[in-house]
Order: sequence, then structure tokens, then C-alpha cells
Amino acid sequence: MTDGAEITIGFLPLLDSAILIAAAEKGFARDEHIDVNLVRETSWANIRDRVAVGHFEAAHMLAPMPIASNLGLSPLSVPLIAPMALGLGGNAVTASVPLYEDMSGRGMAGDLDPADAGRALKTVIAARSEAGMERLRIAVVHPFSGHNYELRYWLTACGVDPERDVDIIVVPPPLMPDALASGNIDMCCVGEPWNSVAVSRGSGRIITVKARIWRNSPEKVLGVTSRWANAQGDVLDALLRALYRAAEWCAGSDNAEELAAILSRPQWLNVDEKLVLGCLTGALATRPDHIVQVDDFFVRHAKAATFPWQSHALWFYSQMVRWGQCGHSAKNAVIARDSYRPDIYRRALKPLPAPLPGANLKVEGALSRPQPVGASKAGLVLGPDGFFDGRIFDPDAIDAYIAGQNGHRGN
Repeated sequence: MTDGAEITIGFLPLLDSAILIAAAEKGFARDEHIDVNLVRETSWANIRDRVAVGHFEAAHMLAPMPIASNLGLSPLSVPLIAPMALGLGGNAVTASVPLYEDMSGRGMAGDLDPADAGRALKTVIAARSEAGMERLRIAVVHPFSGHNYELRYWLTACGVDPERDVDIIVVPPPLMPDALASGNIDMCCVGEPWNSVAVSRGSGRIITVKARIWRNSPEKVLGVTSRWANAQGDVLDALLRALYRAAEWCAGSDNAEELAAILSRPQWLNVDEKLVLGCLTGALATRPDHIVQVDDFFVRHAKAATFPWQSHALWFYSQMVRWGQCGHSAKNAVIARDSYRPDIYRRALKPLPAPLPGANLKVEGALSRPQPVGASKAGLVLGPDGFFDGRIFDPDAIDAYIAGQNGHRGN
């Protein structure tokens, strides 16, 4: 029974907290007879620790974070699961104004193409090294984050060694615009709206986006402890149904303005409503008075955006191995895979008219165009899902994929 169940959920002020906020604000949680209490946090470390010590029953969580905890890589490692994703995409890479101008002077077109931006960045780095200048400092939001892995993937594919050519540090998302303005960092990879805030304040320029590094790729999940999930299965199922219906509402183009108004409120993102609307519609101001329309920038519901694909979990695991955060073994791969729980997702959503994927894993990067796929009900379309360098990830061939990464620097 779920009547009167109270769930405290931690979140960070980011665009991809939208489904959680909409579930509370638009009554979807109430419809499932649960009371959701959202608590805004300032850093992913706080989210991690407050889940571990029991302050939160659930949390808006970086997609690799449950995997890291289950592999014992976190300071307070507890068994976690991800029974639902909270959307696809939503990140961007933003450079300081001086770095942007330097890259533009070396041929960057400014159209968000990752290969083009990467070539210019590589040239800048080589010139700085020859001149004896300090390495560029690039901020990500957490060591176990999609931001860290997509940034490193992009840099490496463009011929930049993330370990030797730049310094990568951790900064909480809301502090990124100020870190750029102060000169403490030269670039950041962060979720929206903080790239757009940096542009609006004059401290940054967006140079590429996650949606073009790896299109329709995973970003955040709902994270819960295994203990709570096992003890409160009915409540968890009700929460997933509320979030799924919230995702449907968030995805409606007619609802974008209302959603932007809700998210912009002081208790949620506390940023300008117009900035939020641009992020929701993919109309990004990459620099003042210059808008680039990005397809699939942040996908809330379509393309199985809330399904916890175990192939996503295994790709994140492959990057943990690549960058020396853990060793590779068959046991570790199973732990990573089973951190994502599509079985719970299917169980919870069975009463709804939702098309549920028939598989738990898929080949990542293989779809160049939208593709209808098998599901419990008609209407599920996936892709495109390409990596910008044309590679694919087959979870059934993970050993070869990890070996092919050639340590830190190879692709």
C-alpha cells in the first residue's frame, strides 16, 4: 500500500531535474498516493553522502554514481540501484571568453561541431605548451559523471590526452559560471542551465554539446538504495509511475513554457525563465545574440528516455576502466550491468499504456536514423544514437571494446 507514503528526494538545480519537479508540482505523485518532498542540494558529493546515510529515500543522481557505489569506489559505498533514467542529453561544454576567442582565431566555426571544436582546442593546447604556458584547467561536476567521461571521450578522439595535456578538476554545477568569470577554470562540461547562465553573464561561450558528442545518450537516473527498494517495492513502483507520467507531460511541446516557468522558480533552478525555455527547446544561445538549434538536446520522454538501459551502465563502466578508476573483470561488469534495473521499471509501468522495450541492452551508436523497435506495445522508436567519431559500443563485446581503448589515450 502506498497511501500517505512520504518520499524525500534530493536533487540538484539542473534542467534534468524537470521530471522530478513536475511530478511534485503537477500532481502526478499525488495521483499515485505518495507525498514527494524535494530537497535541493549544492553538490553531487552531498547527494551521494545523504543517500548513503539515509537522509534521502531517492535522488536525482549522476548515471555512473550507482555503479561506482556498487563497485566500492565511493567514500560511503552502499548498494544502489537505478530503476529509471531521467532523460537523455542536456549537457554542454563551455569555454571562457578568452579561450573561445583563441579557438575561433584558430579556425573554430562556432557551430557546435565537436570535431571542429576539438581540432581548434588541440591547436590552442599545442601553442600554449610551446610557449611554456600553464595547462588549461577544465571542470567537470564529479569524477563519476557522464560529464567526465564524455569530456574525456571527446578530447581523446580529437587527439588531446586528458591526463597529460589538460588538468581536469571538480566544481559543483551552480558554481561553474562564477569559476569561468574568475579565471579559475578555462572550460567546463556541465548540465544546463549553467552553460546558458555563463553565456548570459558574459563569462562563457558554448563550444559543443553532449547531444553531438553522443546523440540521445544517458545522463541522470533516479537512484535509490537496494535496501529501500526491497523494503518499499510498492512505493517505488508508484514513484516510477508518477515520474513516467511527469515525463510525458514534460515532453509536450505545448507544456514547454509552463515547465520553464515552474523550473525557474527560486526553490527549483532559480534562473531566468527565458534561459530555461531555450534549454528545453534546444535553442541554445552559444554566445550573445547567436542561437544554434540543437536536435535532441534534452529528451524527456521519447526514444525510451526514461528506460534504464543496461548497455548504458556498461558503457559508463568501460570508461571507469579506461581511466583507471577500477579494474576490469567479469564480476565487475556484472555488478555494473545489474546496477540498472529494467525489471523494476517494467514491473512498475505494466499498468500504464507504456511501450516497454523487449531487451535490457542494445548496441550503442549503431542507429543513424530513428528506428522502430520491438516493445510491449506499439510506438517505440529509438535513435539516432551515434558517437561523433563513428564508433559503436556492443555490450556483448565489452572485453574487446575495453582492450581497443588502448589504455588512456587510444580510441
